[in-house]
Amino acid sequence: MKSGTIWTVLGVLVAIVAAWFLVDALFSLMWFVVKLAVVAVVAVAVFVLLRNALSGSRDE
Repeated sequence: MKSGTIWTVLGVLVAIVAAWFLVDALFSLMWFVVKLAVVAVVAVAVFVLLRNALSGSRDE
């Protein structure tokens, strides 16, 4: 094998490993953002429900 071929194969392997970790990190970040959005929506819904429940009991 020529020296250039070995470096090409090593470069391809490094590129694959780097891409694997980058894609994994990207999907983890995307999942975190989606989870954060769902938590925000649920928190707003619970806040509105609690505010309506508590304001209804003050009308007495």
